[in-house]
Amino acid sequence: MKFNTLLVHGGKPFDEKTGALSYPIYQATTYKQDGIGKHRGYEYSRTGNPTREALEKLICEMEGGVRGFAFSSGMAAISSVIMLFNYGDEILVTRNVYGGTFRVFDKVFKRFGIIAKFIDTTDLDVVENAINNNTKAIFIETPTNPLLDVTDIREVSRISKKYGIITIVDNTFMTPYFQRPLELGADIVIHSATKYLGGHSDVLAGLVVVNSDELAERMHFIQNSVGAVLGPQDSWLLMRGIKTLGLRMERHEENAREIAEWLKELPEVRKVYYPGLQEHRGHEVMKKQCSGFGGMISFELHNRDEVEKFISRLRIIYLAESLGAVESLISVPSKMTHASIPEEERLKLGINDTLLRLSVGIEDVEDLKEDIFNALRR
Repeated sequence: MKFNTLLVHGGKPFDEKTGALSYPIYQATTYKQDGIGKHRGYEYSRTGNPTREALEKLICEMEGGVRGFAFSSGMAAISSVIMLFNYGDEILVTRNVYGGTFRVFDKVFKRFGIIAKFIDTTDLDVVENAINNNTKAIFIETPTNPLLDVTDIREVSRISKKYGIITIVDNTFMTPYFQRPLELGADIVIHSATKYLGGHSDVLAGLVVVNSDELAERMHFIQNSVGAVLGPQDSWLLMRGIKTLGLRMERHEENAREIAEWLKELPEVRKVYYPGLQEHRGHEVMKKQCSGFGGMISFELHNRDEVEKFISRLRIIYLAESLGAVESLISVPSKMTHASIPEEERLKLGINDTLLRLSVGIEDVEDLKEDIFNALRR
């Protein structure tokens, strides 16, 4: 079936027992067994829950993988994937990565001997030259948060296979609606489902999909052992949000394209980052591996003093953490999402105090442009 149809009818679209078209919330922690060692597919909800399983089946079908897993947050999903590795293992990580991902590698897993080497994954020569005997995986975020750098997933996956290592892709910004990393050769795909997949600022969740039975077995062992699982209520909310993913992503992108083109003509704006712009250095790679350019824009003003004034004047666009919701959200990465990265490193990456990250919502685009225009010139 076509992808938009899959969003509505994939996974478990109805309850087989009752015919209910809204899959039930099984608010159960344990299940009656018919005898010792004889159960009906469920024993304990950390191990498996029918509502969570319906979501996991849906995201697996959306990404075209072997098995899906639902976690209590995006960072729980990322952390569980990192737990696949052992003391002494090295993981190559996109250097311009989400601040929470940097923090968990640098401040948590480094203490357990799993080493992250942050590199420019957009440069394939850099990627291949960084691989050594201890390298076990390449962790890609594409496009990156917040500078929207683009990594060629197919080419990095080809390099990974050459050296027998795993390719992991954070697909949060694009969702499987626009980008399907497993089809491009990746082994594991991760989502902060809090963002576009949920889409309504009302659910905290993380999702993982793997491309092999061996990874599926190992991932389930970690999910069950660590227990950072998504609850049934949140699983249901996420499934409900996914039904309209296609409609929302089309509107997010339509609005973002128009705003990005408009922003770059404003004298108050020094620079615009959006992969849909032809001058963006990742534009051609995005065209090759994605069916759209997404709803995220970053842009710089001329000086730091203008940033606070600009944000204080916005009326429709809200200053907030997170992204990917129906409402437009703006943030200052250096002070918010990426504050955990040392200042010196942030500046090297280009994350300065004049940089703003805009998650373009589904509002009328003229209202959004007017809000930005008034905030810049009031």
